[in-house]
Amino acid sequence: MEKDTSKMANIEESFRWLFGKVSMPRYRAEWMTRSDDVILEFLEDTGAGHNLQGIANNFQDRNIEISYTTLTRRLPKLEEAGLVRILPGQGKYYAITEEGEAYLRGDADLRGESEPDA
Repeated sequence: MEKDTSKMANIEESFRWLFGKVSMPRYRAEWMTRSDDVILEFLEDTGAGHNLQGIANNFQDRNIEISYTTLTRRLPKLEEAGLVRILPGQGKYYAITEEGEAYLRGDADLRGESEPDA
C-alpha cells in the first residue's frame, strides 16, 4: 500500500503548534547574541509593539533570564540594524521589522553586517 505523503504533510502542519516550531537556520551577525534572537522571537510571537518595561515584565513572567539592563543595550542595536523599529506615537514601543522576521526565518544573511554604533 502506497502512502499519501501530501496528506501526511497536511496532518503534520496542522499539529505544528503542538510539537513546537521547526528550527530554522539563522545567519547571525558576529555582534549579535542569543538574547537578540529571544527578543526578536518575542516581538514576532506577540505581533505587537512593547515598551522596554513591558518586554522586561513579560520576560520575567515567562522566566526568560534577560535583564532590563540587557534590553536597554540590545534594543538600540537591533533598531539601528533595522531588525526592530519604534512605533510612531508617544513613548518608545518596539516592534519587529520585516528584516527581523526574515532573519528569524533564515531568509536574511546578517553574517557580513557590521556592529551598529548604538
